[in-house]
Amino acid sequence: MTYTGTNTYLLGTRDIAVIDPGPPDEAHLASIMDALSAEQRISHVMVTHSHIDHSPLAMTLAQITGARVYGFGPSKAGRAPVMASFADLGGGEGIDESFLPDVTLAHGAQVQGTDWSLTALHTPGHMGNHLCFHWPEGEALFSGDLVMGWATSMVSPPDGHLTDFMASLDMLAARSGDKTYYSGHGAPIEAPAARVQELIKHRRMRESQILDALRAAPSTPQELTARIYTDVNPVLLPAAQRNVIAHLIDLTERNQVKPQETLSAVSRFSVI
Repeated sequence: MTYTGTNTYLLGTRDIAVIDPGPPDEAHLASIMDALSAEQRISHVMVTHSHIDHSPLAMTLAQITGARVYGFGPSKAGRAPVMASFADLGGGEGIDESFLPDVTLAHGAQVQGTDWSLTALHTPGHMGNHLCFHWPEGEALFSGDLVMGWATSMVSPPDGHLTDFMASLDMLAARSGDKTYYSGHGAPIEAPAARVQELIKHRRMRESQILDALRAAPSTPQELTARIYTDVNPVLLPAAQRNVIAHLIDLTERNQVKPQETLSAVSRFSVI
């Protein structure tokens, strides 16, 4: 699920911002510390979101260096209110429940170092407390897990919310001047505008597949996943089913489908 692992970025020449310090792994921590010269210090620890492959090492770094941790909020911050209406959603994959930033960043908040600045963009969808960080000096965006080049992001309720995810993509699509995205996993994205449009198109395609399948027959998320994801490694089908559930919640909110029973991850849905 993390491809080649979590990307940790070090930004600056003297006062260093560490973006997404990563999991509680001693080798990863050693790599971060070994990258610093004698004249450099970690002054800020920035976290895009609190999945366990991104945030747990933040507290360790803060203790070692005295830097403060910056993020949108704890793991349930920004969670979509609609999730409270669903029963037995499951999910909660890989959440760092202990994450608590020293400094909370609202949308548009700016953080500055000696030779860099970052602007926080609240971009929920993959997770409610997800932030992207705009780096104007580099004409770049640290996109976390919202936009990656190697795969589409997993959106798994209740922490993931597809309605928010699409709104976040639309917000990025309306931006200009970002020449590169540095994502949480995989290589830099050198054509970010095209990649954002590709992700939007992909989600709309999945939505059409789900609606077509439901027009043929009311179905559960598991049944829809088996019918739609015919070319996927069976090991990945549980993750694919989480994405189907996210689409069904989004379509329910938009009054295009409805569950035949209580709203849950195992309900049978039909088109309206």
